[in-house]
Amino acid sequence: MKAIQFVEKGKATIGEVPVGALPPGHALIRVKAAGLCHTDIDVLHARYGAGAFPLVPGHEFAGEVIELASDVKDLKTGSRVAVDPNLPCGTCPSCRKGLTNLCRDLKAYGVSHNGGFSEFSVVRVDHLHDIGDMPYDLAALAEPLACVLNGLGAAGVAGPSTAPSNGLIFGAGPIGLLLGLALKSAGVGQVAFADINEGRLAFAESLGFMPIVSGSRELLASERAYDFVADATGIPGVVEGMPDLVADGGTALLFGVCAPDARVSISPFQIFRRQLKLVGSHSLNRNIPEALSVLSGDRERMSRLVTHRLPLEEMVPYFLSKPSDPATMKVQYFDN
Repeated sequence: MKAIQFVEKGKATIGEVPVGALPPGHALIRVKAAGLCHTDIDVLHARYGAGAFPLVPGHEFAGEVIELASDVKDLKTGSRVAVDPNLPCGTCPSCRKGLTNLCRDLKAYGVSHNGGFSEFSVVRVDHLHDIGDMPYDLAALAEPLACVLNGLGAAGVAGPSTAPSNGLIFGAGPIGLLLGLALKSAGVGQVAFADINEGRLAFAESLGFMPIVSGSRELLASERAYDFVADATGIPGVVEGMPDLVADGGTALLFGVCAPDARVSISPFQIFRRQLKLVGSHSLNRNIPEALSVLSGDRERMSRLVTHRLPLEEMVPYFLSKPSDPATMKVQYFDN
């Protein structure tokens, strides 16, 4: 099969890769859409885990089941599915508490096992979720949206009854916009975006969000104005300034991935006196079905986040350099 492969640290190629055997409990899927994530770049450069080379990347993917292991009885060929990429051990303390995303030995398709940037992929059937008639490019957003929903759950946002009155998100890229759309789905009426790029802010505004230029007087005047503030940039300076913008009793969500050695200065007295909540979030936690439900309820706006649908051959440069066009949102391998 044709596939993108990380052959060694920093080197991505495209070529023929064996499909491999179909073990018990597995399905062979024809990949129809696979999204590029910054984590894929970290995997390529061995900044995410120990590094597994050679490796077919891609942990955001959906496709069609074309073959099943002989012991699989509750799934049919032709099924249209989205993939949950996480492969937890199931026995460590975190797994036993239901926090499979914090597994001490967490593996994942596209990180430790071959993933979705290929014509075909071998996946455990218990990691496949039916997508009905949902377009494959939309279904491939289920994984990043599930990460977003896990973060909102950690922050106590589980629906209209727990939704904050308003929210502010730093970073109007694809993951930030997914976070904003998920807040809207949860019943948050007013969501603002802060970014330095006015083109991205214009796109956010077209989706129904309030745009604010980072560093502007408008933002500086927003002290204690938001019940919920989230970072989707991974910039330590942004994180450090978030508590000043959170309303008393509100929540700050650290969703962007800061460098492991980054440090910020935050007043513990302010956290105490104003009863603020600082919340972290990592990955998804067996919540692909919830993500598919949210996607189904907002198909038009969600699908607009996919700006590039490309053949495999045109995907390789995106692994090797950051897109120069700020209008680029989610880039996907797409099989017509």
